[in-house]
Amino acid sequence: MRDGAGADFADFYAATWSRTLAVTYALTGDRGVAEELAQEAYVKAWSHWRTVSAYEQPGAWVRQVATRLSVSRWRRTRVAATWLSSTRPEPPVEPHDETTTALVRALQQIPEAQRRAVVLHHLADLPVDEVARIEHSPVGTIKARLSRGRAALALLLTDEPNGAHTHA
Repeated sequence: MRDGAGADFADFYAATWSRTLAVTYALTGDRGVAEELAQEAYVKAWSHWRTVSAYEQPGAWVRQVATRLSVSRWRRTRVAATWLSSTRPEPPVEPHDETTTALVRALQQIPEAQRRAVVLHHLADLPVDEVARIEHSPVGTIKARLSRGRAALALLLTDEPNGAHTHA
């Protein structure tokens, strides 16, 4: 049940949607936000369709509206971020001790899958089955990663040639 204006607008929408979305996506860098802004531009076009459809390039009008909406959103976000950063005090940052620094350095040297397992289980204090759920891996795989990760960390955190741990 498409009347003349509705069918005309539907054809226009189908023909111009991808280009309008490309413009808003390029401006925002976020696909979800881009779709939202493009949809808003088409809502404005539909509400003024009698006038917009008479333009020589109605697609250009929609892209211009979408561009303006994108810029407005960017400005609002920037103003809000500036206000928040000026009104919210920075939390005090504790200086890292030697042990923490050594641990972080060592964690960066082990394979990423092992690092994630060690951090989630030992630092985030999650049970092995929860780590397995988060990692989309079997429990046995997580246990193996934990074992290998702990062994690798033990070697990396040993400074003495005789194997003595200096950063335990």
